[in-house]
Amino acid sequence: MTSRDELLFLPLGGAGEIGMNLNLYGYGPRDQERWMMIDLGITFGDGNWPGVDVMMPDPAFIEERLDQLEALVLTHAHEDHLGAVAHLWRRLGCPIYATPFTAEILAHKLAEAGLEDQVDVTVIPLGGKFTIGPFELELITLTHSIPEPNAIVIRTPVGTVLHTGDWKFDPDPVVGDVTDENALRRLGEEGTLAIVCDSTNVFSPGTSGSEGDLLESLTELISTQKQRVVVTCFASNVARLETIAAAAAANDRDVVLAGRALWRFSEVGRAHGCLQDTAAFLDEDQAGFLPRDKTLIVCTGSQGEPRAALARIADKSHPRVSLESGDTVIFSSRIIPGNENSIGRMQNQLVRSGVHVMTERDHFVHVSGHPARDELVRMYQHVRPTIAIPVHGELRHMAEHARLAMDCQVAHTIVGENGSMMRIGPGEPGIVDHVPSGRLALEGNRVVPLDGELIRGRKRALWNGTAVVTVVIDSQGLLVSEPILTTTGVLEDGDDGLHDDVLLAVKGALKNNSGKESTNENIRIAVRRLFRERLDKKPITQIHLVEI
Repeated sequence: MTSRDELLFLPLGGAGEIGMNLNLYGYGPRDQERWMMIDLGITFGDGNWPGVDVMMPDPAFIEERLDQLEALVLTHAHEDHLGAVAHLWRRLGCPIYATPFTAEILAHKLAEAGLEDQVDVTVIPLGGKFTIGPFELELITLTHSIPEPNAIVIRTPVGTVLHTGDWKFDPDPVVGDVTDENALRRLGEEGTLAIVCDSTNVFSPGTSGSEGDLLESLTELISTQKQRVVVTCFASNVARLETIAAAAAANDRDVVLAGRALWRFSEVGRAHGCLQDTAAFLDEDQAGFLPRDKTLIVCTGSQGEPRAALARIADKSHPRVSLESGDTVIFSSRIIPGNENSIGRMQNQLVRSGVHVMTERDHFVHVSGHPARDELVRMYQHVRPTIAIPVHGELRHMAEHARLAMDCQVAHTIVGENGSMMRIGPGEPGIVDHVPSGRLALEGNRVVPLDGELIRGRKRALWNGTAVVTVVIDSQGLLVSEPILTTTGVLEDGDDGLHDDVLLAVKGALKNNSGKESTNENIRIAVRRLFRERLDKKPITQIHLVEI
């Protein structure tokens, strides 16, 4: 506890993991800070949580301090940076700041959530300057795989912080301007206390490659294909969409978009000056009427998402798009850690159907939107911070990033996972506290704790099954009729003998009857014991005790 003004950084998402970013900056005396949030994103389910397709960070810490929260600032329009806003804004109720492209993507999401007239969104021009509470902010244009990615310069009386967001150095980005390196150099000359920086590709040597270089490679690859070609990429990668469309045009192929998100980003992109030289895309309804050798389909689902277009194409459940033996699917994306199994399953389905699968291991079909090692070094040479705080990576990425920063003569590094409250200044920088952090899950149309009873119970049921025993007794505790056993995922056809044993166990438990509550628990224990002894399983067991 201290009464002096401090500058704090607190990640609640995106530190120790890739995805669902939520960053908080606080300034003021401890427990009286004014807080600013940067980004509020999602990540996608990886199959470990049944029924959960979307997860997001738990903002409980700042929910308890809403009177201290000034605003939310968005760096760019990727799902892992703004995807949770529409789901969590009602809990926060704060103003939002974003550049024009990001604001329009957000507007679509808010409209779907019925929030279009409730959220105060301020549109900031590229390179704009504005003030939020005690923070003076300036946007610096960077390059990424989406229009209008921004680094945020945060000036405070303690010092200046550069929050990079997602970025790379690309001399030919296809969409948007090149990184404003002059602004980064000026920041270094001015004096930068700390940089909070992307760690995704810290293990990749050299540079991440240019989007412009990819066009020639994709054009050549598509020219060798004789049948239908599908390219899957992130829907928000507008630069990649333009590259794919240009490669298709060079091969006299019409481009079909399969996936609602692709249409949204393409439409907003055109409205903001992207895709100007690209012919109109065709709807998936038209795919069946086009010659197979003159068609290229761009679809969502590169990470194996079960509801995305490619997953439905692979399992033959898509109503309008199908593939045949000899067709080709190109994965123009990288594998996000944790998605390996879901992507592998989907690729096996495609191969089983005779489809050729091509990834970045087979051909030059993807460049990353994140900085490799040489680009990180270049950033440190420009900005020359005193403190480096790696984020946007697993712990191994952030630890390696810290080592790289020290090699770049950065005096201090702080490596902290979600919930680590870090003091940037004044005084010795470091982790000064830990606060609870967690995940929320989008369950149908509601948001629930990922570690809550609903999801945990579903997971237990998935692995162990469920058993419900209905027992009808009279006022003396005697059976009125035969107990009824209902199971899911416990008994196999032909397990009639085990079924009978369970009913015997119920009858045996009734002999120890000493009241309704005791009877209920006795029956539950007896049934669970039998399943454990006979099947080595512990199904979720419930007793429906009816007294008449």
